Amino acid sequence: MAAFSAWFWNERFWLPHNVTWADLADPAPGMEYPKAGHLFTAFPLALGIFAVRILFERFVASPCARSLHIQPGVGRRAQPNALLEKVFTSITKNPDSRHLDGLSKQLDWEARKVQRWFRQRRNQDKPSTHTKFCESMWRFTFYLCIFTFGFRFLWQCPWMWDTKLCWYGYPYQVMTPGLYRYYVIELAFYWSLMFSQFTDIKRKDFLIMFIHHLATVSLISFSYINNMTRVGSLVMCVHDASDFLLEAGKLANYAKFQRLCDFLFIVFGVAFFITRLVIYPVWVLNSTMFESWAIVGPYPSWWLFNFLLLVLQVLHIIWFYLIARIAVKAMLRGKTLFVPSPSGKGEGETPSFCLSPLLSRFFSVCFVHLRPLPSLFVAVCKDVRSDIESSSEEEPDTPTEGPRAFSHLPKAENGTRGHCVAAKDGVQNHNSW
Repeated sequence: MAAFSAWFWNERFWLPHNVTWADLADPAPGMEYPKAGHLFTAFPLALGIFAVRILFERFVASPCARSLHIQPGVGRRAQPNALLEKVFTSITKNPDSRHLDGLSKQLDWEARKVQRWFRQRRNQDKPSTHTKFCESMWRFTFYLCIFTFGFRFLWQCPWMWDTKLCWYGYPYQVMTPGLYRYYVIELAFYWSLMFSQFTDIKRKDFLIMFIHHLATVSLISFSYINNMTRVGSLVMCVHDASDFLLEAGKLANYAKFQRLCDFLFIVFGVAFFITRLVIYPVWVLNSTMFESWAIVGPYPSWWLFNFLLLVLQVLHIIWFYLIARIAVKAMLRGKTLFVPSPSGKGEGETPSFCLSPLLSRFFSVCFVHLRPLPSLFVAVCKDVRSDIESSSEEEPDTPTEGPRAFSHLPKAENGTRGHCVAAKDGVQNHNSW
């Protein structure tokens, strides 16, 4: 165990050249450097956040949902049938025509009745609109609060206005109380999301989202341990800037406030593009890759940190491209995600759909002038979370046959180019921002 610990905490991996853990172990009185042990605070805090979420959803979000006529009732349940249940759980949840014919003969049912049973059974495992509304309201509240807290904190920090200050004096940068709270709260929240996945209704994206939350926890923890917290705080703030807008748009969608939903997702799309495809690479990646190279110089964990940030940027591009492609297809086919046409749905008539006027004008401008950059409002079609979590909408109990609605300096002795020694000598004069 000692050998593994020595290998894992190898100073040559985690720290710049000629900097050791001992250099960071005894700061001046009243000062504190980040230590791995600090992160254990996130575990009890995560349990506390999880408990607050349960209380919030029950006593705040649920009454709000009911006031908007979103009831917690479960949809129509499939009638018990041992044979069909066995096929559903062990063979297929969406049988093809061959399976339907065979099952209809065994049960002496019409194929349409068997198909309807499977549709109703699939819908049983999906969260209701009430459940999704409560979950989105909790996420919206947290994302808005943590973004407000983080932005107000960073507004007073000099490294927000000059990102080179993220690296001057590195790694001898004092952990301020505000920065510590920001980090631990963010980390605890994502730990709580991992806990809640095992108690929530299990969704088809369970593994994807578990990996996503685990990667987020790893990146936050990694940046804290090697004291890249200044630039890490910028990364977190940039990502929080659009998340609450996505949740707000989903709330409007669940409440059937269509025009508000359209507006919020246009705003979300613009915010996502500006923060994650402009500010993040131009402001954050430029600092982590080029400014840090000039001021501190590369070392093993520096390479890993930048690799992870680049992977994150690639994911931003992929997510934006996929959703933009869906949006363009929706526009070209004259379909929409949410808005039924004035003809409605009559007896024996399949539902028809059209773009709402606001979205129609927006997509026209995007497609003609920006082509690859339409709004990300369509993320709600599959209940996508910003950070990219989806849950499918309920299927209709009666099948439709028409076109389907579109849903879904020179180097100094310490190896850090002359800044570490000066910072260590001057750290006692460091003030908290």
